Order: sequence, then structure tokens, then C-alpha cells
Amino acid sequence: MRRPGLQYPASPDAPKTFTGGFTRTVGVLVLCLSATGSAFAQEGDPKRGEQVYKACKACHQVGAGARNGVGPHLDGLFERTAGAIEGFKYSSAMKKLGAEGLVWNEFTLDQYLEKPRAYVPGTRMSYLGMGDSRDRTDVIAYLKALSQEAPAEDPTKANGDRPEIGSVAMQLEGDPEYGEYLSSECVTCHQISGRADGIPSIIGWPKEPFIRALFDYKTNVRSHQVMQNMTVNLGNEEIAALAAYFGSLDPQ
Repeated sequence: MRRPGLQYPASPDAPKTFTGGFTRTVGVLVLCLSATGSAFAQEGDPKRGEQVYKACKACHQVGAGARNGVGPHLDGLFERTAGAIEGFKYSSAMKKLGAEGLVWNEFTLDQYLEKPRAYVPGTRMSYLGMGDSRDRTDVIAYLKALSQEAPAEDPTKANGDRPEIGSVAMQLEGDPEYGEYLSSECVTCHQISGRADGIPSIIGWPKEPFIRALFDYKTNVRSHQVMQNMTVNLGNEEIAALAAYFGSLDPQ
């Protein structure tokens, strides 16, 4: 969606600034803006948006006390500069666009949610996109309401003890060097760069959601056969070590 030399407009009606000759891009952008403007002509339904948001809950928290997970928390999302939450491991692509002026609002979120990898090439978000414009309008309305709450005092800190499968491994201090030794089979599929092209990124995940995901496969809560085979014989120390290693890496 974005091209070099094009600065992101803040809204469909905002003036567009170009620093190069991108006539074809202008035409594409105008079409996109027209379509998006039509979507926002209708009022979003936050109640319906709450249902749509269920697809996002595995990675993102929003509302009072929200914390970072696989994705950053979404409190204070609107008018937040992209890639700006301290302590969260964003892709270099997201941080770069934030430094160039990308700010989240109704318009930019709509564009990103439609096709995340097209809007931010190199994002480590593996979600393929939300094609229905009504779904996007409604989930943005829901996020506008919930994101006004304050996040946890330290959004990077795990929730602590709670009764769940994998909680023993979560309490261990994993050895990242041992995790690197164990990771050889993981990186035959998952890209060490953190890119999510074709397979989800696991680079930079916080410890708690990483361990929870592995136990979900280990106990057949998640149904991917390869991951079930990979995790079935892993013990707590091995899983904690893998979490420590992959969590220590920065997405490129």
C-alpha cells in the first residue's frame, strides 16, 4: 500500500504529501481512500465489534490493566505512533514507519487491518487480514471505546501465578543458550529474522504466551500435527529455555 516518498495521510480527507513522482500510486491511493471513506460513512457497532475482536484476542489485550502479549496492548491506541510502546519487540519495519510518521487512527487502522503485510511489509503480525469493511469499522468502534482504559502499570510484566497448564515452566528461568541449542528444528520453518511470510513469527515473543502456546500444542488444545509432534516430548526446562532464547531475539 505504501510506497517510498508517500507520507501517510491522517484521514481520508487529509491532504496527501508526495516527495516523488508516483502517478500510478496516486491513482491506487485515491481508490483506496474513496473505498475507506465509504466504510467510515457508516457508524461502527462496538457490540458487533466485540465479536469480531475475538480473532485478535489471542495476541492483543485491550481495556483496564491490559498487558503486552504476542502483540502490543491496545490501550491508548488512537493517535499512538506506530511501533512506540517501550519494551515491546516490534519489527524494524514497524519502527521505521513509526519514525516516518505513521500514527494509528480510524483511517490507518482500517488500512492495516485489511492487509497487514501489504500496509507494513515486514510486520511480524501473522494475521492475513480482515476483508470485510463492516467488520473493520465495527472492531475499530469497539477498540475506540475499550482503548481509553489505562494499561497495566508494567505492561511488559507477566500476570504471575495462575492455575494453567504450563505454569511450572513459566516460573522457571530459562537458559537462552540451551534454547538456542534446541532451536535448530524450529528455525527450519520459523524465520530467525522475525518475518511472518507464510508461517507465524515467534521472534521476540514474551515468555508467558510463548510457553502457553507450546503447551497448547503439547496437550492437543491446538491441532497442528507437526507442532504436536515437536512438543510432545519437551519438558518444562526445555520449553522455558526455548522461550528464553526466542524471547531474547529482536525482529529484523
